[in-house]
Parts: sequence; structure tokens; C-alpha cells
Amino acid sequence: MGNAQSPPHKDPRFASASRAFTHTELQDLKSLLESLAAQSHSDGQFISPSVFQTYFGLHGRLGDRMFDLVTQQRKDQKLTFEDLVVAKGTYEKGTRDDIEEFIYKLLDLNGDGILGRSDLEGVLVAMSEYIFKTKNSEPGSSTYRETVNAFLNAARLTKHDEGHTEESLSFEDFRTWCTLLPSVRKFLGSLLIPPDQGRPGSQVPRLLQLENINSNMILLNEVYAWHIGGILPHQELGEWKLLYHSAVNGLSFNTFVGNISNDRGPTVFIIKDKDGYVYGGYASQPWERHGDFYGDLKSFLFQLYPKASIYRPTGANTNLQWCAVNFGSESIPNGIGFGGKVNHFGLFLSANFDQGHTFSCTTFGSPCLSKTSRICPEVIECWGVVRKAADEEKLDGAKGTVLERFKEDRHMLNMVGLANSSE
Repeated sequence: MGNAQSPPHKDPRFASASRAFTHTELQDLKSLLESLAAQSHSDGQFISPSVFQTYFGLHGRLGDRMFDLVTQQRKDQKLTFEDLVVAKGTYEKGTRDDIEEFIYKLLDLNGDGILGRSDLEGVLVAMSEYIFKTKNSEPGSSTYRETVNAFLNAARLTKHDEGHTEESLSFEDFRTWCTLLPSVRKFLGSLLIPPDQGRPGSQVPRLLQLENINSNMILLNEVYAWHIGGILPHQELGEWKLLYHSAVNGLSFNTFVGNISNDRGPTVFIIKDKDGYVYGGYASQPWERHGDFYGDLKSFLFQLYPKASIYRPTGANTNLQWCAVNFGSESIPNGIGFGGKVNHFGLFLSANFDQGHTFSCTTFGSPCLSKTSRICPEVIECWGVVRKAADEEKLDGAKGTVLERFKEDRHMLNMVGLANSSE
């Protein structure tokens, strides 16, 4: 029987990483190594790059870079049991600093110690190909370019080295980028989870549109939905249904309230203004008439274009959601909004649905979401988030942890004859 471990273990990182796993977890990792080593025709000793990339669904430059880091940049094309334990111990079970330092190195696709714009673009392209199954022809489309650029625009790229002409991202600015793009961070933190086990960060809500509307008029596409969903729990990533669209329902606050009144779940509210900016807010509570702020800390603001960002509650105050209908006082402006304070909201749309404003606010730590503070809406959408039923949640919960689910994968390998024959 091939021995996946290569004694003696001289690397102190292996001893340290091993302590993060239970005995059963280490045995599962050893079984995984042996199974993949058998496919690599290495007498059970190591995993080859091609088998590694196929199993984890990582291809191209991102797959090459991950293999290089996992094998501790030895360049010998051999991934050992020690490598697997050290990598997963750091990347999945390490501190936040450990994990994000690993991801920061991973994104440096050129391996030159500088995380440049071309590196980020290469990673975003690889993510898009994996999550959205983009075809080779699609990356050249204007929509594709717009969405990739929206994510790039969230990064604070600056010139750090006189010897390099390309702007780059410092580690601290990378961490800020991850905060603004939780979907990206979630996906990049789960690449050593096999794709068939439900890789976190790859779930895209299914968008249910109205039958009487041209899909080209819809603001929310699957990339934007994935971006917004990065901060949401799994049970809210199933289906989102279009409840209101200004092109069909008109710019009417009463129609808006009427259309969403039967939907008691969370909603995603999106505006495209006449400057071409697209942004909005996630309302965790139903839109109901109140004379003051209400809601909970699950609400947040977001930008979609020309920059993609998520702004979560900071805890500075509880001025989260606003919905005032038919009040006659200037101190209670009629309309809907998020964050900030009365007449100085993070995002506000008047009851006439013809104007509004957006200011920087401490509620969400958000900037002005548009080109200027004044909003002149061109398109308004509202989507209802369909939460999974309790029985579906129980079914998801029954799947257990990643290492528990690996047993099912192990069973499949046995069935197709790929597992180590000595077991």
C-alpha cells in the first residue's frame, strides 16, 4: 500500500497544522491524498497538478497558482500529504490574518510579489468562468466588461513601486476590497473544497421575472445577484422574484407598496439613475408604514455600477429602514429610505418616486452612492427574496461538514474504482 505520508515529518509547519485537525479529519485527508495519488500514478506518494486541478475544479492560471502555493513553491510538481495538511490548516483553519495572507498570495497570479490590476482581472475572469459558466466568446461582451470593471473599481489600486508601471493593491487595501465584495472573499476562501460539495461563494439566486417585461430592461442580472447575495444566509439564495418594475408598473409609490404588500419577506431595492449609476439596498423587514426608522442589522446598502460594493451596518445607530406613507409633517418625509438621518439619508426616494438623495452615512459606513447626492431615478426595481422552506433547510443541514460530506465523495470514488485498491 502506498504511504501518503513521507516520514520523518521535518517541517515544523506540518506539526503545527496537524493540531488543527482531529484524528478522523487527518485520516479523511490521508484517504483523499491516496485516492488522488492513485489517479496520478505516483505509487500513492503525491498528487500531480492535473489531477489536483481537475478534482478541485481549478484550471488555468488560478489553478496553477494554487498548486504552486499548496506545494510550498517547490516547483517539483508533487503535492504530498504534508502539503495538503499545511495548506488546509492555514487556508481553512488558520486565523483571519493567516487566511487572507494566503489568499493575497494566491491572487498574485504572476508570482512577482505584486498584486496588480492584471492579476485581479485574471482572478475575476476565472471566477466568472467557474460560477457563471461563461464561454470563451462572452468575456469580450460589453456587459461582461462592465461587471468585471465594476469589481475592479472597488479596489484601491495605487503605484507602490517605481520599478513597476502597473498599479497594485497593498495587503491592507486588499482586505478592504474583500470587505466590500463578500461574495469574492467567500469564493476565494473555499477553493480547497471540492466543487460537488457545494463550494461557498458559488451560489447564484434564480431570478424569476415578470412575463410581460423584456429581459433587457431588467437591472438585476445573475452577477449582481451573486454580488448582493454574498452577505446573505444560504436560505435566501434560492429564488428572487420581481415584485415591481417601473417600466411595467410606472413610477408610482402606491403601486410599489401595493405590489410588495403581499410579500412579507426581505426585498432587494434597486435604482438606476439618470447619471447611469446603479445601486440600492437590501431590506430585511417588510415595507410598512412607520413614523420613524425601524428594521434590524441585516439590512445593508450596495453599489452595482460603475463600482460594486456592499456596505453593512456599522452599529453606529439603528436608523436602518424608513417607510413613511401619507404623513403631513416635514419632519416625517414620505418615501422609502435606508440609513443616515431624516432628510439626510444614506439612500432615500420620495413618495412621488421622481426624486431622492444619497449621502454618506455612518449607519452603513457608506459614501454617496451616485455621482451626486441628488437622485433622478430612471428605473426602479424591487425583488422579493424567497426563503427556503424549513424542510429544505433540514435537508441542507443533514449534509454536515465538508469532511463529513467527503465520506460520500469517497464512496463515489470507490464505486468508480478510483480509490486506493488496498482499502
